[in-house]
Amino acid sequence: MLGLRPRNDDLFFAKRETLNGFLIMRTGSDYLRSLNDGRQVFVDGECVKDVTQHVAFREAARSVARLYDIATEPALRERMTFTSPRTGEPVLRAFQVPHTHADLAARRRFSETWAEATFGLMGRSPDHVAGFFTGYAAVPRVFATAGQQFADNLVAFYEEMRDQHLYVSYAIVPPQIDRSKPAHKQSDPTLYAGVVKERDDGIVIAGAQQLATAGAISDYIHLSCIHPLQPGDENYANCLAVPINAPGVKLYPRRPFAPIAANAFDYPLSSRFDEGDSFVVFDNVFVPWERVFIYRNLELMRDQWWKTPSHLYGNHQAQVRYVTKLRFMIGIAQRMNEMTGNAANPAVQVMMGELAALVTMYETMLLAHEGIATIDENGILWPSRVALYSAMAMQSELNGRMLEIIRDLAGSAFITLPSSARDFDNPQTAHDVERYMRAASTDAKSRVALLRLAWDFIGSEFGSRHQQYEKFYGGASFLVKQNVYRTFDFKRATALADAALNLPPLT
Repeated sequence: MLGLRPRNDDLFFAKRETLNGFLIMRTGSDYLRSLNDGRQVFVDGECVKDVTQHVAFREAARSVARLYDIATEPALRERMTFTSPRTGEPVLRAFQVPHTHADLAARRRFSETWAEATFGLMGRSPDHVAGFFTGYAAVPRVFATAGQQFADNLVAFYEEMRDQHLYVSYAIVPPQIDRSKPAHKQSDPTLYAGVVKERDDGIVIAGAQQLATAGAISDYIHLSCIHPLQPGDENYANCLAVPINAPGVKLYPRRPFAPIAANAFDYPLSSRFDEGDSFVVFDNVFVPWERVFIYRNLELMRDQWWKTPSHLYGNHQAQVRYVTKLRFMIGIAQRMNEMTGNAANPAVQVMMGELAALVTMYETMLLAHEGIATIDENGILWPSRVALYSAMAMQSELNGRMLEIIRDLAGSAFITLPSSARDFDNPQTAHDVERYMRAASTDAKSRVALLRLAWDFIGSEFGSRHQQYEKFYGGASFLVKQNVYRTFDFKRATALADAALNLPPLT
């Protein structure tokens, strides 16, 4: 494949079992072997030799590997897969184009199963960007407006993703260098990722893009831009896919949390589910034409999100993941209340009732995506825009409120814990810790384990990152609220106002 560094024969898909010439379901071990491919990931000033062995990525990669293994379990075959139209073999249901409400519900159950395996903490699991490409492939005519070859390229890559069970991350936000200027007016034209050369066999990309969450442990980077582009920005108006190990692709992850997590008892979440967020530098990266889906086209850069169901499918998965995370959060809170004997306290029940109401609202909004989804003239089901964007618009505001409720419930518990799990091992400290840090219904070690779990969720660096992540998950709040404004049925609402203004006079 053009643009790929050579791989060891036993590392990539060539050695995977095939049936009728096509690859069968990808296992966790298949996935982990494929990651040792010469990719350039830089942490602490050094290039990581193998992300599956480096402490910053090892456990996150294993968590993703577990997702692939879950999908291969025979007992879950119906829930996790559907039949590929091209190969006749089972493939991940995340790639199924929904034609009915039942199809969308099936996609939800698939993503819910994966989300529960990571407690909703891995926001860019392989089913996320899969949703975007499924939405693209559902309406390829949008891409064909610039030439049939672009639609053909898009559908071919979607089919490759689907049938080879690929894990794609995306980088669709430009760097925060000077947001007062459009891309083409930056101090250097190669600061934002854009085309710098066109060749007979493809294009060359230079510049940077963010926020490639899980990029270090993915197969491909999807480069596009969701920010509005202006006339003059054509060089940055591209949509394409690049292998993570393509020459010139360099990933700079933010400070990883896993190396700080000294042990899984004190950091049960940080140690396992830090998927990482990466700045991606494209250092004159060659992209063959077959991996280019939009080329220097401002109109299509906008239309890819709004004239296809891509944004809806991808964020439907995101809300499935978020609702799962909220269930996990309220479950932690309830276990804390039960442990301390506060579950029956009326004041606690009031706070928990508010928390339960907010969790229920989000789950109900998720189900509304399906219940009031519409089917277009070509038989493609589109989740409800107004339901989805309304949930996303309030996520950034209400998520903080929910976390604050848990802090109120915990009181001083988080800051009166022993320094680490080793305090249970030292005879000088173990007696005091076990005597004074127990709860009415459990021993000290079980109590500390629960509170460590809660703190890792809400107060550690990992927890703080998640709070920031959810605040801007759908982009800036004002942009998401504008999406709600554009999709709300004001015609029906104003008709009621007009009807009231035109009531006949009383006689």
